[in-house]
Parts: sequence; structure tokens; C-alpha cells
Amino acid sequence: MSDVTLLHNPRCSTSRAAADAIRTAGLDAEVVQYLNQPLDADLLRDLLGRLEDEPTDLVRRDAAFAELGLTDADVATADQVVAVLVEHPRLMQRPVLVKGDRAIIGRPKDRVPAFLAD
Repeated sequence: MSDVTLLHNPRCSTSRAAADAIRTAGLDAEVVQYLNQPLDADLLRDLLGRLEDEPTDLVRRDAAFAELGLTDADVATADQVVAVLVEHPRLMQRPVLVKGDRAIIGRPKDRVPAFLAD
């Protein structure tokens, strides 16, 4: 069994930094490339239940978000976040680390070592 699960996008430097922090900490990780293996609604709900951040924080507000015509009002509740991320997994914030019954968004990078040490 892995010590931590990393929801990872290898093209993201912050996500790669989280993977490096896991290796540096000597932890075993299950790495899930969520763009290749999108989370379904049940997994997203479970993740939101563990997330120490606000559910809406799990959604990236980037150019793709704007191109889809989405606004903050579209991701104001956990159910809305799940619906948007099921349909558009690329909008999920990265990296996300899960350890036991806790999860965080690994932004900024300095959050990761403290989370791994707990």
C-alpha cells in the first residue's frame, strides 16, 4: 500500500516538484495521471471529503475555464465542482496529494513537504 497518492500532470512543474518531494521524503506513492485516468463522480466526492482546501479551489481558473464560459458561480458548490470536473478533467487543480483521510492541493509548492511530514 502506498503512503501517498499523487494526482499528477507530468507537464506541470508544480506537479513534478510534488513528485520530487515525495521521493525526497522517502515515501511510496501511487501516481495517478488524472488526465489519462479521469476521476469519476464518486472518486471526486471522496476526494472533496478529504480535501483541506475549499471544494471550489479544486477547479483551475485558467484560459480553458474562461473558454468554456464558466464562472465562479458554476463551481460554487461541491456538486457543481464534481459535475464540472467529470466533464472537464483538465480543469482540476494540480497537483493533489492524498494521505490517509487528508488531501491538499499542492500549491504553493511549500505546502507539500509539511503535508508529507504529518
